Amino acid sequence: METKTMMFMAGLVLATGCASGAPLPTQQMADVQSANRGATELGAQKNPRAELHLKLAEEQLEQAKRAVADDDNERATSLLMRAKADAELAVALTREDNAKTQATNAVDESNGKRAVNQQLGAPQ
Repeated sequence: METKTMMFMAGLVLATGCASGAPLPTQQMADVQSANRGATELGAQKNPRAELHLKLAEEQLEQAKRAVADDDNERATSLLMRAKADAELAVALTREDNAKTQATNAVDESNGKRAVNQQLGAPQ
């Protein structure tokens, strides 16, 4: 009989814990804000594709804040997961664009030096 009582109490505690809803997604919100800041600092606004994903991340962050205010933490968590993915994609696209620009500049510089060397008669 005591075992049944303990099982009932354990079930009641679990049910009560689940009924209280999802916890506040404070860490996820901070992660999204950090990723948005990183994308902005890298210059995502200069890349149309990155800018789009950064804007999506910002909109989803605002929607998540409203969901938290409405005590819908599960929806907020879902929105924040999407926002983080979009913000991280904005970072990746910006880094890709920056790397391509640096590579192009390096090739142009190398070609310029090669042309100067040819004019000076240096062997290739």
